Amino acid sequence: MNETATESRGNATEYTVSEISGALKRTVEDAFGNVRVRGEISGYRGPHSSGHAYFALKDDRARIDAVVWKTTMSRLKFRPEEGMEVIASGKLTTYPGKSNYQIVIDNLEPAGAGALMALLEERKRRLQAEGLFEASRKRRLPFMPQVIGVVTSPTGSVIRDIIHRIKDRFPLHVLVWPVRVQGETTAREVTAAVNGFNALTSDGAIRQPDVLIVARGGGSLEDLWGFNDEGLARAVAASAIPVISAVGHETDTTLIDFVADMRAPTPTGAAEIAVPVRADLEATLASLGARLNACASRHLERKRQAVRAAARALPSPDQLLALPRRRFDDATSRLGRGLTVNIERKRATLERQRLTPATLSRRLNEARTLTGRDIARARAAFFAIVRERRARFKRTAARLSPAPIVRRQKQQADTLATLTRRQDQATARRLDRLRAALTQADRLLSTLSHRAVLARGFALVKDADGEVIKRVEELAPGAALQLEFADGTAEAIATSGGARPKLAAKPPAKTKAPGSQGSLF
Repeated sequence: MNETATESRGNATEYTVSEISGALKRTVEDAFGNVRVRGEISGYRGPHSSGHAYFALKDDRARIDAVVWKTTMSRLKFRPEEGMEVIASGKLTTYPGKSNYQIVIDNLEPAGAGALMALLEERKRRLQAEGLFEASRKRRLPFMPQVIGVVTSPTGSVIRDIIHRIKDRFPLHVLVWPVRVQGETTAREVTAAVNGFNALTSDGAIRQPDVLIVARGGGSLEDLWGFNDEGLARAVAASAIPVISAVGHETDTTLIDFVADMRAPTPTGAAEIAVPVRADLEATLASLGARLNACASRHLERKRQAVRAAARALPSPDQLLALPRRRFDDATSRLGRGLTVNIERKRATLERQRLTPATLSRRLNEARTLTGRDIARARAAFFAIVRERRARFKRTAARLSPAPIVRRQKQQADTLATLTRRQDQATARRLDRLRAALTQADRLLSTLSHRAVLARGFALVKDADGEVIKRVEELAPGAALQLEFADGTAEAIATSGGARPKLAAKPPAKTKAPGSQGSLF
């Protein structure tokens, strides 16, 4: 009974894991060539460091893995986002490394305008929660800018309308940053333009604009979708230059309309908002100039009348100087007598303080007495300091001894010897572990090598070019073959091919020819 079970198991065709995976891959790819799948994006974390994107598409009952290669990501008209419902076009395939199937996406589009509106509302809620729509953070536009920057297409009618309206109202310098206003690169190019204008300086070769206009003509939601990009909205909100949004017609609304400092109904309206009317300014200036001249004339006349009235009330110069002149004459008459009295007083004081030899001797004796006393005090203090320093030196010398230094040196030598011994032991143990790991790796390499498989009776089939043949359909009748055995190689000729033959039941062990195990012929 054991022989029967062994023979029945031997009749089943043997497959390798790679053969099974390859057969499944071909079956799935042949059955599902190009498909369109509608589902919700799940697990999207942005492109991988390699540039590819990995996520899943799901509905309420199933889930399928998806991958977008780097070259396809650069062609997508919009960026995938978590939770977005999309329609993916591509082909189904399998990934043998994980034994699962996935869709390789060639094109990705939103599942209708409803999905775009839902995505737009989600972005609006997120940016509004961050406070980017608050009116308090928006800047006032300059009343009379000198340079205006325009971000739009250089070939459309929008730029011509803006330049024409600015020329009619108030001619000034206009800088145009050319971008594509429709397509998959719109958001990236407009963001780069806003950041580029902000990178300019006021004293550079190209002066930084005083106000920016982001403009585009009208269109559908899909046409204007590039201006609903979250990155572009954040760039407009962070712009140090005031920004006027003029995208679409008055009924069109995009995400940058909410973060811009001013929204214009049309591109022409943006030009009217950016600059005043020069003729109106000149008329207003002339009227204000005339009013200023009239006010200045009336003010000067009132001041002249006030000066004349004040002059009539002021006294004459003789009246103003009469009292100072009287005081000066009195001081002049008293000055002579005052000088004479002062000289007499100084002479009397000098006579009372006249010097004599007795006075000098007395002062010298007092100075000698004070000097001798100070010298005695200094000598006593010097000897006291010397005695105190000598006693301190003796105490310090008594504490100094070479014995502690020798003892510490011996301790450090013992510590060094211990550490050296531990290092040698650790090095030996490390070498033993590495040697054992190397031996185990060598044993594993020998086990996994195809030489071990050949030693068990199998043979490796190669074609005339030395390429390994894995399937029968790769053979052609009469093809030259090389058979590699454990102990050498042999030449053979294929008698058939193109389809997997059915294996006959194994003959009894006693009738097997030597070396027939594992042979394909």
